[in-house]
Amino acid sequence: MKRRLRRSLKRAADTIVATLAIGLVSLLRHVDLDRMSEVCAFVTRKIGPLLREHKMARRQLVAAFPEKSPEEIDKILLGVWDNLGRVGAEFAHMDRLSDFDPWNPNPNGRIVVGKDSIERFFTLLNDNKPALIFTAHYANWELPAVIASGCKIDTAVLYRRPNNVQIDNWLRQTRDAAMGQLIATGLDAPVKIGDALRAGKHIGMLVDQYYVRGVEVTFFGQRTRANPLLARLAQHFDCPIHGIRVVRLPGHRFYGELTEEVKAVRDAEGKVDIAATTQAITTVIEGWIREHPEQWLWLHRRWRPEDDKREL
Repeated sequence: MKRRLRRSLKRAADTIVATLAIGLVSLLRHVDLDRMSEVCAFVTRKIGPLLREHKMARRQLVAAFPEKSPEEIDKILLGVWDNLGRVGAEFAHMDRLSDFDPWNPNPNGRIVVGKDSIERFFTLLNDNKPALIFTAHYANWELPAVIASGCKIDTAVLYRRPNNVQIDNWLRQTRDAAMGQLIATGLDAPVKIGDALRAGKHIGMLVDQYYVRGVEVTFFGQRTRANPLLARLAQHFDCPIHGIRVVRLPGHRFYGELTEEVKAVRDAEGKVDIAATTQAITTVIEGWIREHPEQWLWLHRRWRPEDDKREL
């Protein structure tokens, strides 16, 4: 009886939380995006420094950029909270945020993509081959999939499923229209990804978080662990690898970029070296972050004491 009661209470609580969350997002869709972006950024800049994640992010920034002054670190941290607030505001408008048309690019649009990147997108579109595309929690990390979908590229995006089933269902319905197929992380994810690659799809995934069972890589001069899934897929399916990022610009605009192919590192036998290829991907992401450190989500714990004798 107690277990049934707990399950019933949990279902009721999940329903209430989902209803409130979905209702709030639906309400935000009726508010001017640019105005809401400014409001949310202001709120997170004020509240963020009061949270414990702020101290952890500071420690990581100091370790990553020992040459920067305390004032420079503070400025980056405020930028991190500013960006996070804007991402929250933009989420409610994700399915209608992009005005990018690769066939008729508008240099004054909300989303601008460079000519070289557009050509690479068209290559992916027309080569009839699967590909692996990585990104990071950088600027608005939802937009790379939206841009790829706008280029009519057949994509499948790996994502972490929320614990609340109703919110997950709503997210899938909302994102499907703008991002293509969604594959939730889980035991069956590798099978679904393999099926998608065999069907010629382009797999997108975030690869910048700490992964307990990952391979060791160096990130900002310190040892950490990264998810080797993308490198393993490259080894098994012999797929090209590209990185994609969106840079936040002034005036509520974005710049999208698709990298040239990131060559998989191969061993003496010609096989893809999992650790070395994962390191190559990590190095690209580090380069992105060094350009705009305030646009990366430093609030994730990226280094662990067990991976480096120096504890952050």
